[in-house]
Amino acid sequence: MPGFVRLKGVIGLLCLIVLAASCAPTAVQAYRVEVVHEYPHDTASYTQGLFFDGGLLQESAGQYGQSSFRQDIKPETGKEARRMNFDAKYFVEGSVILDGELFILTWRENVAFVYDARTLEFKRAHRFPRQGWGLTTDGKQLIASDGSAQLHFLDKKMKRLRHIQVTMDGEPVPYLNELEWINGRIWANVYTRDYIVIIHPDSGIVEGKVDCTGLLPRSLRTRDTDVLNGIAWDGERIFLTGKNWPRLYEVRLAKP
Repeated sequence: MPGFVRLKGVIGLLCLIVLAASCAPTAVQAYRVEVVHEYPHDTASYTQGLFFDGGLLQESAGQYGQSSFRQDIKPETGKEARRMNFDAKYFVEGSVILDGELFILTWRENVAFVYDARTLEFKRAHRFPRQGWGLTTDGKQLIASDGSAQLHFLDKKMKRLRHIQVTMDGEPVPYLNELEWINGRIWANVYTRDYIVIIHPDSGIVEGKVDCTGLLPRSLRTRDTDVLNGIAWDGERIFLTGKNWPRLYEVRLAKP
């Protein structure tokens, strides 16, 4: 009997060690960005959503009375093929295309708009029962941020399928903003911070932190220049910008 008790004690200790190891914060890989190319960006665009479709940039811009969606932007010139403006009562946020439909969130208006991705013809609107911030897709579902440390996985009717809490070093990461799906991971701007977090979509754990400090030099900043916000991936290249920034940057990651 004493031997059995000791065995139970050893097994219990091993279980505690395994549990502690499984709960230990994942080491976060640090990166910095190196600029490959820089392109013009409209300083009147309060960038909320940025993504590629058909090799061209798509961008949603916010602010009441100034919200718009810019379709088919050529990075080399910064010129869009088409622009859709919104009523002054809407503050447009994140945007993305899934299955031929363009989804656009609004900030506090609790509505998400859906358009034909090519013609921009209005198709429908859905109630969105939280603040709208960033939006991306893994090709099967929509993924949205709401300014908290949570990310919401949604179907095309904006019904929540599941959600995760994003943590870094074991602590929640609030103010998640613009999102991009890159190689099976969610990249997220953190509002007012000069870094991007790389998130595992199942666990919510931050696996990488991208330091973007100094990406836009002081010489290009004005009193209207706002924060880093805007991540786009064309399948090979990564592009970053910010709210009312004069530049769009093609970047690559490097170790510190």
